[in-house]
Formats: sequence, structure tokens, C-alpha cells
Amino acid sequence: MNAILGILFHSIGGFASGSFYMPYNKVKGWAWESFWILGGLFSWLIVPPIAAYLTIPNFTEIIASTSSQILTITFILGLLWGIGGLTYGLGVRYLGMSLGNSVVLGFCSAFGAIVPPLFYNFNPTEGKTSLTDMLATPGGQMVLLGVVVCVIGIAISGRAGMLKEKELSKEQQKASVAEFSLVKGLVVAVFSGILSSFFNFGIEAGKPMAHVANEAWKALNPGEGEFLFQNNVIFVVILWGGLTTNFIWTTILSLKNKSYRDFTNKKTPITKNIIFSALAGTTWFLQFFFYGMGESKLGNGASSWILHMSTIILTANMWGIYRNEWKGVAPKTKWTIATGIAVIIISVVLVGIGNSM
Repeated sequence: MNAILGILFHSIGGFASGSFYMPYNKVKGWAWESFWILGGLFSWLIVPPIAAYLTIPNFTEIIASTSSQILTITFILGLLWGIGGLTYGLGVRYLGMSLGNSVVLGFCSAFGAIVPPLFYNFNPTEGKTSLTDMLATPGGQMVLLGVVVCVIGIAISGRAGMLKEKELSKEQQKASVAEFSLVKGLVVAVFSGILSSFFNFGIEAGKPMAHVANEAWKALNPGEGEFLFQNNVIFVVILWGGLTTNFIWTTILSLKNKSYRDFTNKKTPITKNIIFSALAGTTWFLQFFFYGMGESKLGNGASSWILHMSTIILTANMWGIYRNEWKGVAPKTKWTIATGIAVIIISVVLVGIGNSM
């Protein structure tokens, strides 16, 4: 039952993450940095503490009583993840939702799934699975196979993007993705994918906070199992780091491009732009709200991370098809991207089987 619930929660979170950029496409007349930071304020500053307060009323006390070392490490990992999140937005901007998400999250899923078990090889921790443990068991081997298959699926999706660029004229590319640039997008996406995996490491670093929340909940609810919302307190600290990185960069762009004028430009639909940006930011946070619930059922290992990432990739590709990002390409290219999606689905199945074993 825990495995089924874990997969369900991760799927809901993945759908939210794969869909969050859609409201940004409705923003009119604003520079990228304007709607990105406005949505980010909801993603990283406003919604997380609200979610923590509703699920862990004493979350501020937990943070205040946590050692400065744990808070600092968690915050720094959030800073690094913030760079990945920042460049993630650029990757989608240059490659589109379908290809951009596939490349970014493919690298993210591989690094996020492998590095924590590797970390526990050097820092053994009770209750945590090391890479050696995974290699020694059939279930662990199956999970690792799922990671490899996922990376193969991403490579196939990337190949589809290359075929797309060769087949479509510049005008056709711009029609599907306004600022399409394969080389620029791939460089940004690879960089983003690696750094985005640091969110998973941030969760590991902040686990002592979740443990306190979990034990307090168990004391009040004996026999009820793990606390579904224990990770919400960690997200608050990690996302402070993400906010810091993104705020600094978007402020630089805003001053350079004078795009801070967007917020008072009456020639644009200011109210609608604020609503769509807020909706995008809130939807984005929901991915980790449900990720935390899924992680409480499956554990924060390769299974949780790759299930989450793969669901996002599948959702984003479906939105990409809906937005006609592959319109006008040859049947071979369509089959290539379809194959990439299918391989990613297979990787999800393999990870699910490995987890159940």
C-alpha cells in the first residue's frame, strides 16, 4: 500500500511540476525576468510557509531549534539548486516544454537518484540505502537499471530535438517555441539538470528537521505510521536558498533591461499577468508538497526521485504536444520523441518494480 500511495503522490506532484509553466505562457507584454520572479515569490517565499503552517503548526520552532550547521548546509544546497531552477526556466524558454523538460530532468533524475546512495557509501546512516546496498540486492539493481533506462530515454528525446531543428525553418521553429535555440538550450539544460538535483540533496541535509516533525506527530498519533507532511519544514529552508539565487539574477536583468517598468506598464494586462504568475508559482510548489508525501511512503532514494522526475517529463511532453511544439516535423521525428517518452515510461515501471522488491 505504501508503494502505491507513494507512486500516486509522486505522480500528482510530477503533473503539477510538468504543468506549472503553462500559466506563464498566458503572461502578455512582460519580460521573462518579470514574470519569473513574481511567480517565484509565490513558489519560494509565500506558499511554502503557508503549507508548513497548515500541516506543521510549530514549524518555526523546529527551524529555530535546528543547529546552524544543518540550516547552513540546507540553505547552500538550496542556493545551488536555485541556479538549476533559474536555468531550468531558460531551458524551457529556448527548447520548449517538451524537449526542454526532457533534457533538464533527465540529467536531474540521474544525478538525484545516484548521488544520495553514493553519499551514504561514505557516510553510512541507519535506515538509508547506500549504493553498495543497491548493487547487492535484486530490487536495488532493478532501480539502478531504471535510472539507466531513463537516461537512454532522455538521449532519444534529445535526438528528436536535433531532428526537429534540421527539419523546420527558423519561422516554423519560432511558431512553436518563440525563442527556439537548440545549442543554447542544450547547454543551459545540461547545466540546469545537474544543479537541479541538489534539491534532493537538500532534503537529505535537512532530514533532522523532518525527523523532529515526524516524532512529534507520532507522539500525538501513535500507530499511524510516518507523517505525510514532515518534509514541509525542510522545503521552507531549501526554498530560501532558491529565492536568493533567483532574486539576485532577475534583479540584475531587471535593472539591465529596465524591465522593472513592467509592473506599472498599463499597456499590459497587469492584473491578469499577476494572477497567471501567481498561479504558475503556486502550481510549481505543489510538486514538492506532493513529493514530500510520496517520499514519506517510499523513502528519499532513487525510487522517489526518478518517479517524480519521470512523471514531470511525461506531463511536459504531453503539454508540448498540446502546444503543437512538434507540428510540421517528419513522421520519423514524431516516432523518435514518442519512443523517448515510451522508454521513460518503462524506466518508471522498472523503478516501481525494484522498489516493491
